[in-house]
Amino acid sequence: MEKDNCLLIRALIDISVVSDFVMSDWDLFIRQARHANLMAKVYCLLKESNLLEKVPQQALLHLQSRYYISDRHSQSAFYEIDEIGKVLSSITVPVILLKGAAYLAQNLRAARGRLFNDVDILVSKKIISTVEKELWKDGWLSFHNDKYDQRYYRKWMHELPPLKHENRGTVLDVHHTILPETAKLKVDVEQLLREVVPVVGFENVYTFSKTDLVLHSATHLFGDGELEHGLRDLSDLDSLMREFSVSSDFWQELVNRATSLNLQRPLFYAMHYCHTILHTPIPVDFFQTFNEKKPNFLLLIIMDNLFKHAFRPDHKSCDSSLTSIARLILYIRSHYLRMPLYLLLPHLFHKMFFSNKEVV
Repeated sequence: MEKDNCLLIRALIDISVVSDFVMSDWDLFIRQARHANLMAKVYCLLKESNLLEKVPQQALLHLQSRYYISDRHSQSAFYEIDEIGKVLSSITVPVILLKGAAYLAQNLRAARGRLFNDVDILVSKKIISTVEKELWKDGWLSFHNDKYDQRYYRKWMHELPPLKHENRGTVLDVHHTILPETAKLKVDVEQLLREVVPVVGFENVYTFSKTDLVLHSATHLFGDGELEHGLRDLSDLDSLMREFSVSSDFWQELVNRATSLNLQRPLFYAMHYCHTILHTPIPVDFFQTFNEKKPNFLLLIIMDNLFKHAFRPDHKSCDSSLTSIARLILYIRSHYLRMPLYLLLPHLFHKMFFSNKEVV
C-alpha cells in the first residue's frame, strides 16, 4: 500500500492539496471521505479555504449533499438539546452535553459538518434514577429489552441502556461518568462536574471545560474498540486542539488537568497521534511532561503499528494486510480495558451463544 493512496489524510493535513487532484483522485477521495464519515467536514474545509471552485461539479454535488444532511442533523440535535433541557429543568444538578452535542452547543469547529446518530448527556449518578424517570415521562424509552443487557449496562457500564424517543425516534445516551465502572482506569467524575461551562440560550444545560472536552474525547477514542470511524474522532481532537491552543496557557492547563484526573496516558496518545498523523501543531516540550505515564519504547512501537493502520479511512484503497488485524487487536484491547477477565470472558461467552446482538 502506498502512502499517497490515503488522499483523505493528506487533505486533512493540508486541504490545499486538492488543487493538484485529477478526476481519478477526486473519485477516490470522495469514496474515502464517505467511508470515513468525513464528507461534510471536507466540504467545510474547502469552503473555509475558498477552494470550492477547484472541485469538479460531480464531486461538489456529493460533498454539498452530505453537508446539507449534516446541517439538518445539527438542527435536529439543537432541538433535542432544547427539549432535554426543558424536560430535566426541575433537576438542580447540571445536565452536561458530551461529544458532538457539546461541540455543537459551544459552536466549536469540531461540530462543523458533523453527523449525529444520537445525543449524549452526563448527569450525576446520585440522580440518574430521577433523570431516567423524567425522561420516561417524556417518551424516552429503553429499546434494550434483554434482561442480560439491562443488567450489563446498569451494573457495570458508565451509562444507562440507550433510550429512543417514542415519537421522534431519536436516540439518547445517558452517562453518569466517562468510563465503565469496571474499567482499569478510574476518573473522579466530581472533578469534571466542578468545572462545567453553561451553554448560552439553554436551560440547565452545560458542557465540559475546554481541557475536559479534549480529555473526554481522548479517553473515549483510545479506550474504544470501534475504530472504523476512528479517523473522524481523531480529526475531532485535532480540531479541538487547534482551536483551543490559541490561548498560550492551554497546553500547560491541559497537561495539568490530565494529571489531576489520572488521564495522562489517553492524553499522550491523543497528542502523539494527532501530531504524527494529522500534523497537529503541538509544542514538543509537552511530550516530555508525561514521564512514567507514557508507554515505554517497545509498547509505543507496537501501538504505533496498530493505531496508524486502524486510523486510516475505512476504504480498501487505504487498507493494508495489517489493517483488519490491527482493528481486531484494538477491539480486544478495548474490552480488556473496560472489564477484568473474570467478568469479560463470561460476558463475551453470553453474547456469542445466548444473544443475537453484537458484543457491546
